[in-house]
Amino acid sequence: MQILEQAQDLPKAGNIKAQWVSLWTGPIVGVVLLAAAGAFPGFWPPMSPTMTAGEVAAFYAEHTAWIRLSQVTFNLCGIMIVPLLMVIVVQMKRMKGQSHVFAYCFLTAVVSGATIFALSNIFFLVAAFRPERDPELIQLLNDLAWIVFIAPVGMVVSQFVLLALAVYFDSSTDPVFPRWVGHFSLVVAAAMVPAAGAAIFQTGPLAWDGVWSFWVRNGAYVAFVVVMFFVLRRAVYRQAIDDGVVAA
Repeated sequence: MQILEQAQDLPKAGNIKAQWVSLWTGPIVGVVLLAAAGAFPGFWPPMSPTMTAGEVAAFYAEHTAWIRLSQVTFNLCGIMIVPLLMVIVVQMKRMKGQSHVFAYCFLTAVVSGATIFALSNIFFLVAAFRPERDPELIQLLNDLAWIVFIAPVGMVVSQFVLLALAVYFDSSTDPVFPRWVGHFSLVVAAAMVPAAGAAIFQTGPLAWDGVWSFWVRNGAYVAFVVVMFFVLRRAVYRQAIDDGVVAA
């Protein structure tokens, strides 16, 4: 009987361990991605959409090595933020009520966003692949990279809205996530919406180098990941207690 009970506990323990591993990849990958962002000279300050073809080509010719290093790092490690976001999916599926459909939609939105991010890395790398290329072609690739990186916020905004809906639909007396997480997610979603204007405007706060499109958008996403790390840590620990994996 004792062996049977231990066997029944293994899936629960395995689930908790997998969530802990996925959760703690977040800070590690975050440090790597911040280092890659610091290594990309096009972020400090962000390149202007008004740069001429000659200026863009000169930038890529001067910083080829750093552009390649940073974008290859993004390409290799950017997807590793997904395990932390998948812990959100697991916790959404624990909610009582009608939250499973939101969890699956959240998963789809995460995968779509990760794909778009990877495409922007590729465009930056292709622009840096042949610095001697026609400056107008390099400018075209640079435009593609920046617009794909900044403007397609629909998937990320959907993530935050879906998470908020799941929190609001959680009918448990002891909800998985506190209700303020839903409010916080909607605020982050609202902060990211203006970045869609990066595909239209070349100057001002909505251009890809503008306050709203670049700094607020990226800062809001970083803030979301940091806050959710601590929220998830608490939620997974509570699940471990509920499942009897650890003592209260």
